[in-house]
Amino acid sequence: MAVPIVGVVGGGQLARMMVPAAIALGIEIRVLAETEGSPSAIAATAVGDYRDVDTVLEFAKGVDVITFDHEHVPQAVLRALVDAGVSVQPGPDALIAAQDKITMREMLAEIGAPLPEWAAVHSADELQAFIDAHGGAAILKTPRGGYDGKGVRVVRGGQEGADWFEQFDALLVEELVDFRRELAQLVARRPSGELVAWPVVETVQRDGVCKEVFAPAPGVASASDRLAEVAHDIAERIATGLGVTGVLAVEMFETTDQRLLVNELAMRPHNSGHWTIDGATTSQFEQHLRAVLDLPLGDASPTNRHAVMINILGGPQHEAITDRFARAWQHHPAAKLHTYGKSARPGRKVGHVTVSGYDLTEVTYQARAAAACFDDEEQ
Repeated sequence: MAVPIVGVVGGGQLARMMVPAAIALGIEIRVLAETEGSPSAIAATAVGDYRDVDTVLEFAKGVDVITFDHEHVPQAVLRALVDAGVSVQPGPDALIAAQDKITMREMLAEIGAPLPEWAAVHSADELQAFIDAHGGAAILKTPRGGYDGKGVRVVRGGQEGADWFEQFDALLVEELVDFRRELAQLVARRPSGELVAWPVVETVQRDGVCKEVFAPAPGVASASDRLAEVAHDIAERIATGLGVTGVLAVEMFETTDQRLLVNELAMRPHNSGHWTIDGATTSQFEQHLRAVLDLPLGDASPTNRHAVMINILGGPQHEAITDRFARAWQHHPAAKLHTYGKSARPGRKVGHVTVSGYDLTEVTYQARAAAACFDDEEQ
């Protein structure tokens, strides 16, 4: 039998974490990395510009499917791949919703997904009118390019968007949602339509960057819990309505009046699903590879009652990391440590720690303590 070959555009940590899953599945994985020495260098078979049509078309020769480490591949490149007969998963018609936030809001509104109140604004006056109609403050977002807190700001006056209006024809403005916590629902969908969901999780942000993930979200007793059912239904509606294939992450606000509102989408493995590597029967990375190849999906059940994932932000430089690993392993042997092969800088995700177990308090303590071994102040 021919071995399936998956081509991944983008050489970041998500491509890196697909490698062990591909090996276990007997799948060949090839990566188009942006630079030499990328996190996924172990599988990088080409280095080049993902924005260049010829580069990506050449990389796609000989693979069974193209998928992505990020959503930044231009639509012109995606359409050229499809026109050349390449299987692109997820396809350009779905990916556009993860590439442009205004388009995302338009598409989600069309399928009836619950959203914050929003508008596309083209000037400081339009922004000011929205702010005035929504209690004197709002969230302003650039339509493209924002991630990990970038391209997002709280505004209280129309002129606070002046610099962004110089760069974009329109900006997305949303109501400032009164929420009690942030949740994420991950699902995987294959082209033939099968869909599988992991438990809904709670995410905790620090300076706009995800710091902690609790799986399942505390207070959600089971998949039959009403909140879990609603989160699953929202994600399934989006995945099906937009034609998403592979892993889809739907980030949501749980409001103080007990509603769920969709905040962001990611059409790839996602930070909120890293716990699945060590805490679920089928990880998001294995599931993504199965899904884009249209293979039967795996069981997404947790392997323990609780899992807590802590991102390592910044952390030590690699030449000093050996002692940190030894300390974490010695004092927290249940912790699973993952590093991304990145140089450290403040706020940058350079790895994560996951601990699973029965008691949430103990699991949280062990995960936080193990992750603290890599904090900047420990240097």
